[in-house]
Amino acid sequence: MSELHYKTLSETAAMLQAGEITAEQAVQACLDRIEATEPSVKALISVQGEQALAKARELDGQGPDPAKPLWGVPMVLKDLLTTKGVTTTCASKFLENFVPFYDATVVEKLDAAGAICIAKANMDEFAMGSSTENSAYFKTANPWDLERVPGGSSGGSGATVAAGQCAAALGTDTGGSIRLPASFCGVTGLKPTYGRVSRYGMVAFGSSLDQIGPMARSVEDCARVLQVIAGHDPKDSTSVDCEVPDYLAGLDRKDLSGLTIGLPEQYWPDPDKEGGLSPEVEQACRNAVAKMEELGAKTVPVQLGLTDYAIATYYIIAMAEASSNLSRFDGIRYGKRAENAEELIDLYTKSRTQGFGDEVQRRIIIGSYVLSAGYYDAYYGKAAKVRRLIRRNFDKAFESCDLIAGPVCPTTAFKSGEKADPLQMYLIDIFTISCNLAGLPGMSMPVGLGADTNMPIGLQLLGPSFSEDLMLSAANTLEKNLPPMPIPGL
Repeated sequence: MSELHYKTLSETAAMLQAGEITAEQAVQACLDRIEATEPSVKALISVQGEQALAKARELDGQGPDPAKPLWGVPMVLKDLLTTKGVTTTCASKFLENFVPFYDATVVEKLDAAGAICIAKANMDEFAMGSSTENSAYFKTANPWDLERVPGGSSGGSGATVAAGQCAAALGTDTGGSIRLPASFCGVTGLKPTYGRVSRYGMVAFGSSLDQIGPMARSVEDCARVLQVIAGHDPKDSTSVDCEVPDYLAGLDRKDLSGLTIGLPEQYWPDPDKEGGLSPEVEQACRNAVAKMEELGAKTVPVQLGLTDYAIATYYIIAMAEASSNLSRFDGIRYGKRAENAEELIDLYTKSRTQGFGDEVQRRIIIGSYVLSAGYYDAYYGKAAKVRRLIRRNFDKAFESCDLIAGPVCPTTAFKSGEKADPLQMYLIDIFTISCNLAGLPGMSMPVGLGADTNMPIGLQLLGPSFSEDLMLSAANTLEKNLPPMPIPGL
């Protein structure tokens, strides 16, 4: 862990502020690591090496600035966040030449805090997938085992952090797309409360579900990035105007006394039953919960009885919103235009058929169906009602606990191509989707390696709205009392 590229963001930022290293050295270390590992990991769609080095030299010329908490820190952005003058593809052929003329709000905030964007990360096309196998360009491999997937849709962001290619990355989470790759890649990822972070400049998948969040090598690193990107943005009508607490101030907690952790029966299914947890996931997560009890936390059983309905509810609402959001990509207003079209409908059909991959087309078709006349009330209307009940489930559970704990996923990372059936892939998200439907914050933190696969396992923490400070302080205390995570043997 002594190499510069594997320092945590907090360590790197401290060394930069102290003048122990220059911003150019920090960026060059990451670019060297990218050159060494990218041919096998394939986490990045584009690398802005010269641009990043120029920015680093500019910062070095000005000297360290304590007012900029991420001064000189190399970061990677998921490739659906708009970046002025830099291609933003959403991992789709439809946008392969799209160069935005403005930065997303989170990109502006990172820049103002002194961070340096060195690359943009691969992902499932338009964030639709759980394995980063749906990118139109290439599949990303898991740095822990190159035959396995990194999770998705922010798989490039998770893999680039795990591979030591950057200090931290931004991902987005619509149904678990930060927490799942964080779990599979052995890094920490946080999905903020809906409205906590501006979505302005993020290419939308499910507008009522999407959130941008940090992925990094420690809980403290995630707190530092969230501190920068959180806050109200008048450009985003879904952004909530409420005070942002000091996330770092709560990280000095010595133990977990006074904290009550809810354990939903539905998140801890019997390993011996079909659809249950794999034994290695159950063991690692139960060990982590036992450590929380040892640190003074009280655990209580809670009920989230509608968990079994979450998958169906999510895939109606998310696909409906996706079909609406992606209707603008028609080859005329947005996106690559097909050649040799003879009439307007032919142009639409050819452009969308050639531009979108199979999974995106599948979701557009399903979304259009559930929104169509005669079926809206039967599907979308009912799903919206169930979504409200799922939120009430959580509200009731949080009457008896402060946080909820459970596995992120029933298994560790699976092998590429292993889940060819879309329905099997959708079931991977069984423990992460409810959080998005309810608009709550959630995070994944690594709690060890599986005894059978030797792959990382993530524990998921969920909290009430805007409880990121409590969640981060509890996770940080647990992290400091667990054995340190090893690094991938790349």
